[in-house]
Amino acid sequence: MSWLRALKETARSGLSVERRRLEPAVAARGALGLALVVGVSLAWFGPAVAASSAFGAFQAAIATFQRSYRPRPTLALASGASLAVSTFLGYLTGARLLLFLVLLGVWTFLSGLAWAAGPTVGLIASSNVAIMLVTVTLPTSVATAAGHAAMIAVGGLVQAGLIVLLPVRRWGVQRDALADALAAEADYARRLRYDPIAAFDPVPLMTARSAAAVTPRQARRRPAELHGARGLAERIRPVLASLADPAVGAAEEGPERDRVRELLGAAGAPLDACAHAIRHGDPVELPPAALAALRTPDTGAILSGAPRRAAARLAALLGDVVETAEPRTETAAAARSRPTLVRLVPVALARMRAELRHESPILRHAIRVTAVATVGYLLGTALPLGHGYWAPLASVMVMRPDFSQTYGRSVARFGGTLVGVAVATGVVQAGQPGTYALAALAVLCAFGMYLLMRTGYAVTQVCVGAYVVFLLGMAGEGAAQTVRDRVLLTLLGGVLAMLSYAVYPAWETPRLRGRLADWLKASGRYAASVVDHYAQPAGPACPDVREALLEARGSRIAWQEGVARAGHEPVRHRGLSHAAAGDAEHALAQFGRVAMLLEAHLPERGAPAVPEAEALAEALRRATERGAKELRERKAPRWDDLRETVAAWDAAGPDHFLLRKGAVLLLEALDELSSAVHGED
Repeated sequence: MSWLRALKETARSGLSVERRRLEPAVAARGALGLALVVGVSLAWFGPAVAASSAFGAFQAAIATFQRSYRPRPTLALASGASLAVSTFLGYLTGARLLLFLVLLGVWTFLSGLAWAAGPTVGLIASSNVAIMLVTVTLPTSVATAAGHAAMIAVGGLVQAGLIVLLPVRRWGVQRDALADALAAEADYARRLRYDPIAAFDPVPLMTARSAAAVTPRQARRRPAELHGARGLAERIRPVLASLADPAVGAAEEGPERDRVRELLGAAGAPLDACAHAIRHGDPVELPPAALAALRTPDTGAILSGAPRRAAARLAALLGDVVETAEPRTETAAAARSRPTLVRLVPVALARMRAELRHESPILRHAIRVTAVATVGYLLGTALPLGHGYWAPLASVMVMRPDFSQTYGRSVARFGGTLVGVAVATGVVQAGQPGTYALAALAVLCAFGMYLLMRTGYAVTQVCVGAYVVFLLGMAGEGAAQTVRDRVLLTLLGGVLAMLSYAVYPAWETPRLRGRLADWLKASGRYAASVVDHYAQPAGPACPDVREALLEARGSRIAWQEGVARAGHEPVRHRGLSHAAAGDAEHALAQFGRVAMLLEAHLPERGAPAVPEAEALAEALRRATERGAKELRERKAPRWDDLRETVAAWDAAGPDHFLLRKGAVLLLEALDELSSAVHGED
């Protein structure tokens, strides 16, 4: 993709506005916390302290809107406390330019590395640096700086208190994640009626898994219907695929296929009913027609072999899902553990330390954002515009570890700031509002930002630009130079951010082969783990198969995210072409799908073993590990050893239809992968 086209695409994505479900009650609660903090501090301490405390409450509320499954009060407290520390340290060094630049560089570098711990931590850390650049200009002494820092922390405390006192839809994000996973299973079942080899996106299941982890304190309060249904949904997916696939299931046409279609359509109804019940906390209401279709005794007479076993297992699993989705109580010991925020600190530090390698995109992002913040601050200070901190502030807030987000947010930041600052400045100059009126306008803009946060970055920047104008106007900053200063410096910050990525990039395109190799290796381990259990039956619930499946899913999602980022990069093809990437993804998806079909029919504990399966599992493991190595070396993988093993099975292998057919399908998928990457060196 050329640079011109890449700029057009990223600008369009940055300025786009999406239709999303709004949460006015949550936005009103955040605005109420901001209003309380601003009103009390304005009445007791004056406009300058009110502005500082407002920034603390404002950022604390933003932190609670991020996609995180931690308790919202904890996020608000962490955001307010970290910003208070940043502001106080910034003021202590603010009078000495060199010392402040050192602090700014260290703080910005750490905030860049913080993205290794997750997007929520990265956003809070980046916001700390950005808001610190504003708030250090407000105090006039060390004592007042300490007071300002304390009021910033109080702002976070107030937001946390309001979340506890005024809860809005408790466990809402966890309920939505689990309900989305069940709804995705229902949609998958219905699509399989017409496309027996339809693809399934594992993202809803992975998201639900992340949401299922809770801290010990959360475990004591979590509704029981949020525990267990996700694991059952994981087990339903391979059963649905096995029931539908004509390679190992019913014939493509005839009475068996008609019965399979009826079962698949009926399976979607209870899954949808459970999703609705979990999302809203209501009892499960099952449609009688679907229950009748699932319980009819004709299934045993029409289906036989693998389809019959899959139909029986599907009915049992659906019954378990319905029972689990009913509201009831649960013990804390049954919950999946998530470390507390304090225990997460060493984990986050370890992840940041692991990114200290030259090829890491997180490290490159930290170096870029550090250089841009320090250079932007120097340029902003040297230019005769005033408010020089706006240039590094804009840079820090728009920069992300990948190209498309950095460029898209830079365009959106400039456009949104231009509109917001212009409108707010016009209101101030035309109406000449007083201090309390400016405070009320700032709170109103914050409410608009909270309300529209998920619709698009450009829209929120309109509200943020106006919010800062009103807030600094309340603190005594003149509005006459607002448009000129802030717009020009925001433009400067955005340009610096964009130039930094062009000068010191971290392109995703050259890493695609490595991500494909990781996915191949993880998929091979998953397939080998499944086949191993035919040699040593241990029942359908096998921890090693489960862990291998999660690793394969994580690698697949990392590959898909990498392909999406690479598609917007203005670089020459040095990894995989778009056509080769698409073909390779299809081949590996088919490989994983065949392994999933074999997983759907894992033998029960005590069932007759298939000793020859051990050799096939070892051949799969060796072949995929070697193939991953050849992919990284820009070679087309070869599967000679695996081909010999499969041929030996055809000649004198065990009389096991699923394993025989599965081995052939696995080899065919790997051959498709080799064909996809052939000639890409």
